[in-house]
Amino acid sequence: MAAVLPIAGTGATAKVRNPLGVIGLTFITFGIYYWVWYYKVNREMKDLGAAHNNEECGTSPGTSLLAVTFGAFIIVPPFVSIFRSFKRLNASSQVTGAGDGFDAGLGLLLWLFISPVAMYIFQMNLNKVWLAQNASPAPAIGSAPEAPAAPAPVASDNAVE
Repeated sequence: MAAVLPIAGTGATAKVRNPLGVIGLTFITFGIYYWVWYYKVNREMKDLGAAHNNEECGTSPGTSLLAVTFGAFIIVPPFVSIFRSFKRLNASSQVTGAGDGFDAGLGLLLWLFISPVAMYIFQMNLNKVWLAQNASPAPAIGSAPEAPAAPAPVASDNAVE
């Protein structure tokens, strides 16, 4: 079961998915789950970008999905969408401090020739983003910082009689 984590600064959530589960469900459903997964990961990255005022994380997951479905009839849009999804992954990694992500060009090549490996790498790196984001959540917009707790009283040896 995928762990559902809140995206700091929004009411949206993200899932830490098992990369092998993503590949397995894609094969079991004859590729239909791929489209669902592709939309969801792009939506999650868009929500993260919106929380951090960063459009590099994405703006329209629906357009990304259309590019890999109906855009395939034009041939070029799926390649552009996959390349840009890796770019969004890199931007999400940098926003949360989860590292540099994965090279978008290499990700596209992997997706073309051995897509299950590319999907595994993509989901694994995206999981790192969600875990890093959840480890050090940003304060909610408009909230005041928490005050430090008062120290506990210290017992003294000089008791009053």
